Amino acid sequence: MDYVEVLADLDEQPVLHKSRLLLLLYAFAGENNEGAIEGITKLAKLDFLLRYPTMLKHALEVKGASTRDLSIEDHELYSVESEMVRYRFGPWDHRYRFYLNLLVGEGLIKVISEGRKVIIALSDKGFAFANKLSANSLMQIYTKRAGILKRHFDMTSTNLMNFIYDTFPEIVSLNSGKRIQL
Repeated sequence: MDYVEVLADLDEQPVLHKSRLLLLLYAFAGENNEGAIEGITKLAKLDFLLRYPTMLKHALEVKGASTRDLSIEDHELYSVESEMVRYRFGPWDHRYRFYLNLLVGEGLIKVISEGRKVIIALSDKGFAFANKLSANSLMQIYTKRAGILKRHFDMTSTNLMNFIYDTFPEIVSLNSGKRIQL
């Protein structure tokens, strides 16, 4: 197996995705674990920006926000991970429900339905685990970027979706399953 295959195989491993989602939820939980993310659509759009730092940089620039704290590494600009894949509704992974179910099963998050609204929050166990995860040096970049997302993109799902589509119109015009070159 060559290096590219190893990197591509990482995308199939749920542990990285689950960790990234936990850190995103941790940033939105706040210091007392009272916050949450309303809706899988909002979670997916936020994770899109977390997962693809070049897109986050551009989104911050469009908002007129500083990109000074973003610190994108060269490997993030040119790696397999920096290529987005066009899924059914854009470059948001179709496996969110799968990852959320895994996290619920592990007791790390709670998913609450209120009518048509879905609220995703950390459980107490998940908050403690995400706190430890956020201190891990390998996860620091996600922790930092999740905080940036909380500061600059904590908006309604509809407003976030409209912002993403207005800022990145090219992401919805490509064929499904195709890699999107950044």
